[in-house]
Amino acid sequence: MNDVLVFVLLFAAIGIGWWLGRRSVVAPGADLPGQYYTGLNYLLDGRPDGAVDAFIDALEVNSDTLETHIALGNLLRKRGEVDRAIRIHQNLLARPSLPRPQIHQAHLELARDYISAGLFDRAERLLLDLVKDSPEQRRASRRHLLEIFQSQREWTQAVEVATALLPRKSLLGSSSAAPRGASRQPVAVALAHYHCELAAEMMEQGSLQDARKQLHQALHHDRRCVRASLMLGELECQAGHFKAAIKALRKVQQQDPDYISETLPALHDAYSQLGDTGPLRQYLQECLQSSPATPLLLAVVDDIRSTSGDASALDFLSAQLAKNPSLSGLSRLIELQGAAIEGPVRENLGLLEKLVGRLLAERPSYRCGHCGFAGRHLHWFCPGCKHWGTVKSIRGNRVD
Repeated sequence: MNDVLVFVLLFAAIGIGWWLGRRSVVAPGADLPGQYYTGLNYLLDGRPDGAVDAFIDALEVNSDTLETHIALGNLLRKRGEVDRAIRIHQNLLARPSLPRPQIHQAHLELARDYISAGLFDRAERLLLDLVKDSPEQRRASRRHLLEIFQSQREWTQAVEVATALLPRKSLLGSSSAAPRGASRQPVAVALAHYHCELAAEMMEQGSLQDARKQLHQALHHDRRCVRASLMLGELECQAGHFKAAIKALRKVQQQDPDYISETLPALHDAYSQLGDTGPLRQYLQECLQSSPATPLLLAVVDDIRSTSGDASALDFLSAQLAKNPSLSGLSRLIELQGAAIEGPVRENLGLLEKLVGRLLAERPSYRCGHCGFAGRHLHWFCPGCKHWGTVKSIRGNRVD
C-alpha cells in the first residue's frame, strides 16, 4: 500500500469528519453519512481504493471541500489512476454553484488529467478556454499548452504560446524575471529551439531563406543557442556562403565550448571549399588549449597526420594522452602505432584496438547535464528531463 496515499486518506477522513461534524452542530439531528463510515472501514482494512470512492461520495462539493477533492485527484493522477482523477475533477465541474475561480482551478486539474492520459485534444480545448477566460490560470495553462505542442511537434503553435509567455519590457527597459516553460527552463531557451525545429523543416523543404530567418529569430531569443549557430553554419554551407558558415560555426566557441567538436565536420568542409585549411588548423589548436576535449584532440591529430606524417601525429598524441587520458585517444594511438610496425606485434595491437573499440561501443557518448540521461547520439531535447540543449558530449578520463 502506498504510504503517501494512506496518509492523505487519513487526513481526508479527519477533514471530512470534522466538516460533517461541524454541520451537525448547525443541524443537531443530522448524522454522519453511512459512506463516511464505509470509507473508514475500507481504510482500516487496507483497501484505499474503496476508501477513495466512499470519501468522494461522502464529501459534498463546495468551496470548503474543493481543495480536498483536488488533493485526492492529484494524488490519484500521480499514482497513474488517471480515470479516477478525471472522475473527481469532472465531479467538481458538475457543480455550477462554485465560484468561477474555483471552477477554473478544476478545469486546469482536469486538463492535467487529460495530458497524463494522452488525451491532448481535450486538454488543449480546456487550456485554450482558460487562457481566454481565466487571468489567474492563464500562465499555468500556457505552460501546459507548451507541453502539448512539444509532444505533438506543433512548433508554430509552440512559438505563439512561448512568445506570449515572454516578459514584457517596461518603459524603463526592464522586465520581470525570466518565465519558465513546461520543462521549468527559461521560456526563451525553449523558444529558440522551437525556431530551430521550424528551420529544420524548412531546410528539408529547400526553403533556405525562410530557414535562415527562423535561425536568426532563435539567436535573437537566446544568443547562446548553440544549435542555431550549428544549423546556420550548415545552411550557409549548403547555400555556398562558406565565409558566413565559418563565422556562424566559430561563434560556438563563445556560446559553449563543450559543443566545439560538433562544428568540426562543417568547418572542415567550409575551409576546404575555400581552399585554405591553415586558419582551421590554428583555430583547432587554440580551442584545444582553452577547452581540451578528445574529439578536438583527434581532429588536431588527423591534421598533423595529413601534413607532417604518422610519426609527428604519434608523438603529439602520446604527449596529450599523458595529460588527459581517454579511451578514444588510446584507440587512435594504437592505430598509429600499428601502422608503424610489422609482424606479430602489429597483430597483437590490432586485437587490442578491437577490444578498446568494444569498450567504446558499450559506453555512451553524450550525457544530459541536468538529469544524467546518457546515449550514443546527441539529442537537443532530452528524453529524460524534457530540457532543451542540456545533452553534451561526455568529457573526462574514463569516458569520451
